[in-house]
Amino acid sequence: MNWLTDFIRPRIRSLVPQKEVPDNLWTKCPSCEGMLFHRDLDEALNVCYHCGHHMRITVKKRLGMLFDNGTYETLELPKVPFDPLKFKDRKKYADRLRDAQAKTNLKEAITLAKGTICGQKTVIAAFNFSFMGGSMGAGVGEAIVRAAEEAVASGSALVVIPSSGGARMQEGMLSLVQMPRSIIAVEMVKEARLPYIVLLTDPTTGGVSASFAMVGDIHLAEPGAMIGFAGRRVIEETVREVLPENFQTAEYLLEHGIVDQVVPRAELPETIGRILGLLMDKSACCSDTGKTKKTRKTGTAQA
Repeated sequence: MNWLTDFIRPRIRSLVPQKEVPDNLWTKCPSCEGMLFHRDLDEALNVCYHCGHHMRITVKKRLGMLFDNGTYETLELPKVPFDPLKFKDRKKYADRLRDAQAKTNLKEAITLAKGTICGQKTVIAAFNFSFMGGSMGAGVGEAIVRAAEEAVASGSALVVIPSSGGARMQEGMLSLVQMPRSIIAVEMVKEARLPYIVLLTDPTTGGVSASFAMVGDIHLAEPGAMIGFAGRRVIEETVREVLPENFQTAEYLLEHGIVDQVVPRAELPETIGRILGLLMDKSACCSDTGKTKKTRKTGTAQA
């Protein structure tokens, strides 16, 4: 028996309150495996300050970064039938939905918001990959239509930010019909002669990439984002060829004319604002980029 460790140390610990140290102060970059301090990573907008790898970012943080002064108004999502097919695999679809809602504190895999970017009225439809892989079901399809209607009614530009694995298999054909419905919604915006911009983020795949995500007036993408339809292994087995190492990345698509510009996350507000200024009102283009960046870091949302 050790008198110091068995009696003295517990006595001292009981008298001195122990500070709780969070276990998530550091994050390892999935690309370079460098250690990132959580505060520095947050200030860098979830971009590795060692290698520039763009990690996923929450919808709330993304909207606060893009809108002027971080101020925006969220739009109510349309109501759709809950678990219309009563689908069940290893788990009931209804239970999966409730778990995703509890985990993300969101109703669906998409969030609608409106505000201004560099003074230009804008409606944004942003996907949350944490909600069932950002999959597109009836709720997401209805939300795209709602965003397009709001953009046309208010004379706003429409910006869609997909981050999705594709259509939601638990809704079967109901999820697949959202592909043509979303195309029709986008055409409403184009017929009203309003800009439709798509910001492709990691990942953009499946039925989302095969519909509204690839018919933008302008396609922007974050560095390193995976963009495609089927997975790399499936394509290689189909065409019986070894694909390039950077296949389905934003940079590869830029080289082949599918993406118009690859933009680092910190430069997105000014880039989108400049494009909207050219397409809608040239006098409202962002000029003071430093001031814009500073105000967007501390903005808050208005529900």
